[in-house]
Amino acid sequence: MTDPIDHSSPATQVATGRDWQRSVRFFATVGVLLIPFFGLLFLVEDKWGPLSGADQGARDALHEFGLGEPVFVAVMRFLSDSGSALAWQIFTVVVAVYLLFRRLWRLAAFTVVTIAGSSLLNTAVKTLVHRDRPMVSQPFVNEPGASFPSGHSQAAVVGYGVLLLLLLPALTHTWRRVVVAVAVVMVLGIGFSRVALAAHFVSDVIAGFALGAVWLGLMTSIFRPWRNLDEVRAVVKPGPADPERDGGHE
Repeated sequence: MTDPIDHSSPATQVATGRDWQRSVRFFATVGVLLIPFFGLLFLVEDKWGPLSGADQGARDALHEFGLGEPVFVAVMRFLSDSGSALAWQIFTVVVAVYLLFRRLWRLAAFTVVTIAGSSLLNTAVKTLVHRDRPMVSQPFVNEPGASFPSGHSQAAVVGYGVLLLLLLPALTHTWRRVVVAVAVVMVLGIGFSRVALAAHFVSDVIAGFALGAVWLGLMTSIFRPWRNLDEVRAVVKPGPADPERDGGHE
């Protein structure tokens, strides 16, 4: 006799086709998040004057302020370094090894694929758009590569999003609020630091946030039914009928 199936679980709802409302909401959310990304992409490619003016104005104002505030620059460097590619690579390896040690294979795969895939996506988009980075007379950092979208901003959304998805189920309501607040502050801080250090324009950062949220949502939606794959198999291919459940009739 097989174990009873939880028909309220995400995997069962997907397998039986009852997850359509959640799917509609997901694709609607993805569509909304894609609007600012593609909107900014179009305006950047078109070299729209108002956007260029706003980007350059923010760059110049923050750079001028930073030249006279070494403590501010040091804090911005710390935030930027905390969201670097190396930092996320170390994070990914540590988390994946821990999950593998706990025999949580699917969570480990989700973590690696989501974070590594985000990096590859960002590189591909940067190659296609090939926007030059901000130019200042006394740069705080020297960054290689293209500018749109911000890799630090995209990685922050994806990385902290993955961290929240892993941690929140194990936390109390109060600690969930604290952890979410810290994650939001860090994501915004990393994005702001990239503009303050003249490594990116504001539009690069916003586009990175949007693309990161879309990628995280896409990977999460793919992972939801896979996380409970055994339940999906049980629903799609149920075991032999139970004679007692059928009343003993042949």
